[in-house]
Amino acid sequence: MKYGFDNEKYLKIQSEHIKDRISKFGNKLYLEFGGKLFDDCHASRVLPGFQPDSKLRMLMQLADYAEIVIVVSAVDIEKNKIRGDLGITYDMDVLRLKVEFSNRGLMVGCVVITNYQGQTSADIFRQKLEKMDIKTYLHYTIEGYPSNIALIDSEAGYGKNDYIETTRPLVVVTAPGSGSGKMAACLSQLYHDNKKGIKAGYAKFETFPIWNLPLKHPVNLAYEAATADLNDVNMIDPFHLETYGKTTVNYNRDVEIFPVLNAIFEGIYGYNPYKSPTDMGVNMAGYCIFDDEACCEASRQEIIRRYYNALGRLAENNATDSEVYKLELLMNQAKITTDNRRVTIKAKERALQTGLPAAAIELQDGTIITSKTSDLLGACAALLLNAVKHLGNINHDVLLIPSSIIEPIQEMKVKYLKGKNPRLHTDEVLVALAMLSKNDQNAKIAIEQLPKLQGAQVHTTVMLSEVDRKILKKLCIDFTSEPVKKEAKSF
Repeated sequence: MKYGFDNEKYLKIQSEHIKDRISKFGNKLYLEFGGKLFDDCHASRVLPGFQPDSKLRMLMQLADYAEIVIVVSAVDIEKNKIRGDLGITYDMDVLRLKVEFSNRGLMVGCVVITNYQGQTSADIFRQKLEKMDIKTYLHYTIEGYPSNIALIDSEAGYGKNDYIETTRPLVVVTAPGSGSGKMAACLSQLYHDNKKGIKAGYAKFETFPIWNLPLKHPVNLAYEAATADLNDVNMIDPFHLETYGKTTVNYNRDVEIFPVLNAIFEGIYGYNPYKSPTDMGVNMAGYCIFDDEACCEASRQEIIRRYYNALGRLAENNATDSEVYKLELLMNQAKITTDNRRVTIKAKERALQTGLPAAAIELQDGTIITSKTSDLLGACAALLLNAVKHLGNINHDVLLIPSSIIEPIQEMKVKYLKGKNPRLHTDEVLVALAMLSKNDQNAKIAIEQLPKLQGAQVHTTVMLSEVDRKILKKLCIDFTSEPVKKEAKSF
């Protein structure tokens, strides 16, 4: 694994810019945190060296006078939108975020449900939050948003929204994912504060797209790939170009909303302190890249992973053709194909040789190991065993888990639990290894290799089972699969 991003430098200069932005306003600042506040795995994948908790570490320095507002869209609640990296719905992630923030000594003031139109699922979720003594507010869908500025900046627009009661100078607005309505929640608060005679400011902490990288830089293309289901588009910031004569990169929703922000700021202050969407941000990530090619290659790999993920969801009727088409276009712009992912080629070659579902893993040192489905193990389970054998210098011919252990487990799965697939999954293999490790040195050595799999790349020639996907995520292994379901039972 090659690193290309200086995380310590990022923490230093990013913190300085946030503090500087706070000082430019009075005693109330709404700070929109784009992307993941922690567990920012996308950033760590496309900017190797970036730590997933970097934003959180900065925020904890401001814990004494900051409070957090979590925003979730009623539309996302209604359609059970899944957070891809964790495999949980957005509403469940709101509860997880509340616990995670509180455990770190950060105050969570409330939850705001946006785009509300009377959705039953949103009402049920709100009742659940209130039973947990979590303050909840509703923000409504505004017809013609964001272009109908006259309606938005009126009592029938932002004025209709609940006013969020806050008690601290810094209000951090975050969400389970993009498109939740964070910026709209901030602007709604500015509207209400102005009516109440409260002077407040707004700033935006958004990592992607990186404004001072080229529009079609792989890092920025990878951001488009990550938001393909939202149909976000990176674009040149026309306001920044007109004002300063400099080319910077932003994305369509920020550019579209800027006239609204401009009108609201003019209503509050008589002028807008920001001349462009780029001005609103405090993103210093571009200044912390020290190996551009390492970040470019990491981003190309991310685009391919996103493409395979969309193909798999399309096969399960959880994605649209347009999302896949957009990802194909992004791959074309990045000048890559699925063959640029080395494990994809190796897994397909092994499947062609054996006529069976196969898998391949690329370890951090570049070594590629393959496996196939057998009567005892699924290809993914076999792959884990092959990988830890290699890492632990255990002879490949050694049976880490003898058939005398596997067969009773298979009998339990089929005879008593009425399962159709007797082969062991990854979780079952790991449990068996753990049981053997007390008396078997090879099993003990094998288990000790598991942390070394972090950052490894896996590809399988058929779609993985849910349990195998969860285990790979827990091991911090990035994986892709061919969108083939007909032999999924082999896993």
